[in-house]
Amino acid sequence: MKAVSAVLPFRVNRYVMENLIDWDAVPDDPIFQLVFPQRGMLAPEAFERMAGLVARGAPREALRAAASEIRRGLNPNPAGQKDLNVPRDRHARPIPGLQHKYRLTVVFFPSAGQSCHTYCTYCFRWSQFVGEPDLRFAAREAGALVRYLRQHPEVTSVLVTGGDPMVMKSPALRRYLEPLLVRELDHVRSIRIGTKATSYWPYRFTTAADADELLRVFERVRESGRTLSLMAHYSHPRELEPPEARAALRRVRDAGVEVYCQAPLIRHVNDDAEIWRELLDRQVQLGAHPYYMFVERDTGARGYFEVPLARALEIFTGACNRVTGLARTIRGPSMSCTAGKLVVDGVVEIAGDRLFALKFLQGRDPEWAGRVFFARYDERATWIDELEPAFGAERFFFDEALKTMRRTGLARPWLPGQRPPGSGSRGSDGGIRLDERAGR
Repeated sequence: MKAVSAVLPFRVNRYVMENLIDWDAVPDDPIFQLVFPQRGMLAPEAFERMAGLVARGAPREALRAAASEIRRGLNPNPAGQKDLNVPRDRHARPIPGLQHKYRLTVVFFPSAGQSCHTYCTYCFRWSQFVGEPDLRFAAREAGALVRYLRQHPEVTSVLVTGGDPMVMKSPALRRYLEPLLVRELDHVRSIRIGTKATSYWPYRFTTAADADELLRVFERVRESGRTLSLMAHYSHPRELEPPEARAALRRVRDAGVEVYCQAPLIRHVNDDAEIWRELLDRQVQLGAHPYYMFVERDTGARGYFEVPLARALEIFTGACNRVTGLARTIRGPSMSCTAGKLVVDGVVEIAGDRLFALKFLQGRDPEWAGRVFFARYDERATWIDELEPAFGAERFFFDEALKTMRRTGLARPWLPGQRPPGSGSRGSDGGIRLDERAGR
């Protein structure tokens, strides 16, 4: 545990240990796997290196240097977060604490919210918590965000993320949110807050000293005419069992806040259709909206948690087949990759070839949204970069555009009617539509 936690962040609170982990089932208990470091989270050579340093009582500086080197090989900022997502001001300087990947949504990282009550071992934002400033996103105040939003009236939604913004005291959260509620920013119609606190520290919404003040902050957002949503992370149905967790969810909903639930599909934790069926049913029962089943991202302890796309689709379909339409609002299995959010929509056979049908839910180029394309079926592939384009194409239709974006730095979300440089014509580079194949 010491060897792994020297590289990847580890933190757990008393609520999780006393209410969510079945200690009689350790180490196989899913919540234990979700929050405690496991040997398999590091590659064998990395583990042996760190374990050797720990056993020898190496100086702290040597441990830090080795850990930092290993982290750099774990793709700490995946999907273009550092090179493509960071917006720039009029002087071409990066704006700290912001990401703008999709045209309508800006992601905001308040510095006071860049921690969590407990760290998830699968977390794709693990690099926020390891104390390396160049890997971290954070904004000390909301001024730069407000200035950016003034210049971008196309933005309709702000996602406040972390870490977990709910680690902040209510006055701090208010200082970040209130500047967004002015009439000048009326084009921002929704504010979302990503959080695991409803699962890992539900007292935040019920009995904490400033819980009532927090709900007043929520009410202030709603009084401004904007929609406020909690994007709640529930990875396993057990997280919704404790009375405290249900009370927190009820109190948030009674304040008029919409709750949307999302989680990745994680080996050792929830890679089973029945677990997802139960999770979806409980969410609907408690008045929350199932939103996303994500594919484990290509970062951090990916090798320990990833599930092949073919298996992910089986689990997703198996769960959806056992729930009512109210729970089928969930979308997935979805990859949040460099090009956008891709959902594995099914497996089809065309002209004797077995293929994955893939669809963009969101695209770095807005015109990609909703587009269906195909990849050769591969039962072992776990990510888009392990798939081959269908029909003999050399590349997927978006690959050339991404290369141009990286080369030119012109990766900002495009306004309606604009085309990114290098997009190419539809169908010319592997983006083949089903109707384009029908006549063959």
